[in-house]
Amino acid sequence: MTALPWLRRISAVASLDDGNRRGLYEYVCNARDAVGRDEAAQFIGAPRSTASFHLDRLVRDGLLEVEFRKSPDKSGPGSGRPAKFYRPAVAEVGASVPERQYDLAGELMAAAIARSISEGGPVREALVETAYERGKASGGGDFLAVLADHGYVPTPDGDGGYRLLNCPFHRLAKGHSEVVCAMNGAFLSGTAAACGLPEESVEADSGPGHCCARITSLDS
Repeated sequence: MTALPWLRRISAVASLDDGNRRGLYEYVCNARDAVGRDEAAQFIGAPRSTASFHLDRLVRDGLLEVEFRKSPDKSGPGSGRPAKFYRPAVAEVGASVPERQYDLAGELMAAAIARSISEGGPVREALVETAYERGKASGGGDFLAVLADHGYVPTPDGDGGYRLLNCPFHRLAKGHSEVVCAMNGAFLSGTAAACGLPEESVEADSGPGHCCARITSLDS
């Protein structure tokens, strides 16, 4: 199961506003195995076509995924045709406006604490190293696109660089700026390295209304 991009998370949450779809999604998530359309129709007390419509909408919105296999409940002529079954594509869906990445922050901090306990070093150093490695493992590609995918909103600053208008860790940074901004800078530096840019492309940029770092240039 993979995380959905921000815009798809917004669409997914909106999709669950419908009571039938929300009920079906919860039912599929709690089922021991993939759910067929007949079972789904019985659950919501609606025609099979209605259940299929809602299930396929949940697939389109990234909440469910489809698999095809022969139904164990059918036999006789035509029973060999694979049936359509649905299983969760994501374990949970959350969205915020503007985009935040508190799950990522939690993962980095938990991994850093575990690393500090295991290796015996300071937690802050472990957090910086962990964040850098996570950024470097981002897969690379277009740096600005990767930043946008993480919610940073890179915008030209008029000096050949980019200011990051949104802080994905905003609420955490307000109360713990020294720790969170160090983590953020390390993550961005690792991401820059993954995209073939020097780490010096990321520099501190403290001030209200934007992220605590900026991108100086995109020259490798």
